[in-house]
Amino acid sequence: MRAEQYLAPETLAQLGPFEVRAKRIAEGVMSGMHRSPYQGLAVEFAEHRQYVPGDPVRHIDWKVFGRSDKLYLKRFQQETNLDVHLMVDASGSMRFGTLGLKEGWGGTKAGNVRWTKFDHATAAAAAMAFMALSQRDRVSVSMFGSGISASTRCSNAQGHWRAVVQCLSTHAVDGKADLGRSVDELLARTPNRALVMIASDFLIPVTQVRDALARLRHRGHDVVLLRTLDRAELRFEIDEEAPFEGLEGEPSMEVDARAVRDAYLQVLDEDERALERVVRGFGFDLVRLDTHDSVGPALAALLARRERMLGGSVR
Repeated sequence: MRAEQYLAPETLAQLGPFEVRAKRIAEGVMSGMHRSPYQGLAVEFAEHRQYVPGDPVRHIDWKVFGRSDKLYLKRFQQETNLDVHLMVDASGSMRFGTLGLKEGWGGTKAGNVRWTKFDHATAAAAAMAFMALSQRDRVSVSMFGSGISASTRCSNAQGHWRAVVQCLSTHAVDGKADLGRSVDELLARTPNRALVMIASDFLIPVTQVRDALARLRHRGHDVVLLRTLDRAELRFEIDEEAPFEGLEGEPSMEVDARAVRDAYLQVLDEDERALERVVRGFGFDLVRLDTHDSVGPALAALLARRERMLGGSVR
């Protein structure tokens, strides 16, 4: 299953110049793109990879350059792969969407008439999974609601991309989200420090997010939150009285959207600021995704920022 069948070509082009990078040194023993924390491992030559701006020039193979006029880096056995764990919220609130289906954006369009938050979250997760697998990093995907309901093993084996897409695209979206329980289940089967990326609307109390992030931080993981919201939630541009239906068991209610718009936007802003304070306090990253925009630019900005922060030296 090719990436073009699930990801927009423009998304692949936008993310192409970047790499998935961990702020913390990766653990592992396989050849990859990240420096091992262990000393004394074998340092014999493993293979070449093409030079990109920011790479340390001391590893350039000048003999290859002399023969081909192309810059390649030597990679050694002590460089290890990164484990990337992608968690996607499949609770009922992720069914919400106001945009028509977007051909070529990926997602889980079977049976849908709208591009939902879940579609957008799965498209972002697929993009990050494809990038990590292209780097030979190991990837797992977990779908969560009240707990982890479906997952793949953590692997970079040939054919794993198919397992990733199947997990993302064949899952019911329903029920309530319990981020804490889901994170605990992930931690129970994650022995190595890893990069954990969580795609969700995070419409839960910030205290629950803080508690989950604290456990991830305690175990030495790096974390990125991909907050996925529909544009109607972000702007609340509704000019009529309408019924609002709860997607996770809440009762429906009649609301004059014009009367509550200012108060709603204020609460959303306060929630966003509180969430960002918590995330930054742990040294993690927060990205907000608007379902009416392509995932490419927001993810590219995240990866570029992380590369600048790491100075292009830790792979």
